[in-house]
Amino acid sequence: MRKGYIKFVFLLPAVMWVLFFTIYPLVDSLRLSFFTYRLGMGVGEFVGFKNYLDLFKSPDFWNACRVMFIYVVVAVSIEMGLGLGFAWVFSREIKGKAFFRTVFTSPLFTTGVAVGYLGVTIFHETGGPINYLLGFIGKQVPWLSSGSWAMVSIILLDVWRWTPFAFIILLAALQSVPEEMYEAASLDTSSELQIFRYISFPTILPAFTIALLLRLIEAFKQFGLIFSLTEGGPGRTTEIYCVLNYRTSIKYFDFGHGSAMAFLLLLVVMVIIIQFFGRMRKIYE
Repeated sequence: MRKGYIKFVFLLPAVMWVLFFTIYPLVDSLRLSFFTYRLGMGVGEFVGFKNYLDLFKSPDFWNACRVMFIYVVVAVSIEMGLGLGFAWVFSREIKGKAFFRTVFTSPLFTTGVAVGYLGVTIFHETGGPINYLLGFIGKQVPWLSSGSWAMVSIILLDVWRWTPFAFIILLAALQSVPEEMYEAASLDTSSELQIFRYISFPTILPAFTIALLLRLIEAFKQFGLIFSLTEGGPGRTTEIYCVLNYRTSIKYFDFGHGSAMAFLLLLVVMVIIIQFFGRMRKIYE
């Protein structure tokens, strides 16, 4: 009998952690999204879905959604494409593969804030190394003072940081493809492209889908890199959804609208996850 209780004693800290630091904040945040609540003034009156409706009327909200859509689609597409390409190359026998694989995966262990502040130095328009090198060909790029170039700098840093994530997953998937499949395919064709198209990629498609799903979830909640690099500027041209949520909740202390924004994002991510797994079931039924 005592042995039966011991396992619950060891599980209790983990259960308490989830309850107090995950479930309770989630439920309380949902509650606040239906109230007017500003820090220092306490919880105000119940307003129902007014906070959500106010967001749909806000041009800043739609601008943040547009910026987030551009960032997610462009950055994640490049990362998955590069990750797949590098994984295909490194799955072959090449000289120095172990060394280059280690170097290539090192950006994955950095933090978003650190990469953002590194980008401030790299993309500095007067003293940065990139514009210094471009100066030799008479070219200067307004990396952080132009809205379009600021987005390009964000995407470049994000691609550098997160491509190794796709690379690791897809490399492991490619290395797990049975060699017999390649030997059988080589009897019909010698084209590497056709082997990849009809053998390799269909085989690693589940791993590719999971990597894409995880990367999408992470991209939707991107904050540290963008805030430390541009703080959403110049103007609001790089003010992604989570940066606007930060300004609303932390800077302006409007936790009612901030909580509503957070749950709208949660709803979008949940829909994406459901759609992905629904398609996966149809493919493998």
